[in-house]
Amino acid sequence: MVDYIIVGLGLAGIAFCESLEKHNKSFVVFDNASNASSLVAGGMYNPVILKRFTIAWRAPEQMEAATPFYKRLEQKLDVKLDYKLPVLRRFTSVEEQNLWFEAADRRQLENFLNTKLVPNTNSSISAPYGYGEVLHTGRVDTSLLLHAYASYLEKHERLYNQSFDYKLLQIDEPFHYNGILAKNIVFAEGFAMNQNPFFEYLPLDGTKGELLTIKAPSLKLESILNAAVFIIPLGNDLYKVGATYDWKDKAYTCTPEAKKDILGKLNKLINCPYKVINQEAGIRPTVKDRKPLIGVHPKHKNMFVLNGLGTRGVIIAPQVAAHLYAFIENGNAIDKEMDVKRYEKLYQG
Repeated sequence: MVDYIIVGLGLAGIAFCESLEKHNKSFVVFDNASNASSLVAGGMYNPVILKRFTIAWRAPEQMEAATPFYKRLEQKLDVKLDYKLPVLRRFTSVEEQNLWFEAADRRQLENFLNTKLVPNTNSSISAPYGYGEVLHTGRVDTSLLLHAYASYLEKHERLYNQSFDYKLLQIDEPFHYNGILAKNIVFAEGFAMNQNPFFEYLPLDGTKGELLTIKAPSLKLESILNAAVFIIPLGNDLYKVGATYDWKDKAYTCTPEAKKDILGKLNKLINCPYKVINQEAGIRPTVKDRKPLIGVHPKHKNMFVLNGLGTRGVIIAPQVAAHLYAFIENGNAIDKEMDVKRYEKLYQG
């Protein structure tokens, strides 16, 4: 018998695995390595909402948990994951510059917004009004993380590379699944949760996002650039560019419309030659109130969900996974803003 079955190995699933390992709990993971939004994410972490120059929901405490989390993973997996890069927010007017300086004076933002205007010195980029610099930001190589962590679990015989068949789950104490006995089960499936008969009542919308990878040898950008699109340096003259937001299309296929949209914005931003190397699509697990979905099933008391991390999964995952673990094992209360009980009235039983 194991303590836990985990379904899903995106950022949420990995973070929960780490909580279990930290406390010497036994577990197995089911994941078919398909359609994970973490695989196609830009991986950027940034505590500031740059449209409005406001702090993201609980970003400082999330960053405090995320920074050592990825450092431990780098040591554990022997890979480079966390690239510390400033984010440069391109200004479009003097008015935007003034709004930035006003925001930088606020207590919540003073540690994250540089009060000095950054002039544009890159002839390949159109930025006549310069930039504002966000501090304590960077990029996590989420694709490498997922592959390296899956290899780690395989080495320790904890990973089943297969889809989870809900019909095979026998809801007893303990759970029975295909010859495996488990005290608890945690579903961390991302957007696939909408196919989960136990948690399909939760309002997980899902927002499709598409990204391009380009090669631009003369761009020479060493910071993350946030404008009409973001440009994230990957090294070797490669950059991720995106992203789109589509609330209607729930297919994992890439579209020419998204490519055209991204390139139209990119061409107004840079004036150097480039080549499109790749296009990717994923569906972010988003919720209308933009808060995570964590907690226990209304009926099955050893069944839990860890989902709804949205666009900020890189910094949210470590904290909410630890939060869920403390609820299950220590009886700690779940924050009301994240607790799935806020949607319990939607459960039909």
